[in-house]
Amino acid sequence: MPRTPDEYAVYIMLTSGHREEVRFPTIQEFQKWYSGELMPKANDNNFISVPIKNIQGEYMVIRPSNVAAIRVEPLFSGSVERF
Repeated sequence: MPRTPDEYAVYIMLTSGHREEVRFPTIQEFQKWYSGELMPKANDNNFISVPIKNIQGEYMVIRPSNVAAIRVEPLFSGSVERF
C-alpha cells in the first residue's frame, strides 16, 4: 500500500538565484495556489502573496515573472530523521 505524504515542500527558484521553501499540507492546496494565483499572472511584475501556513506572523510575496522553476517534494514523517 502506498504511503501518503504528511506535507509537501515546494521550492521556488527565482531568477536571482535565490531559493525559497514553502510547505503545503496537500498537493491539492499547492495546485489550487499554483493554478489560481501564480499561473494566471506568470508574466506579471506585481507582487503576489505566497501562503506560509506553518510560520506564524510571517508572509512572503514574489513577482511571478521572476520565478524560474518550482520543485515539489512529498515529505513523510517517520521515526528516522533524514537531512
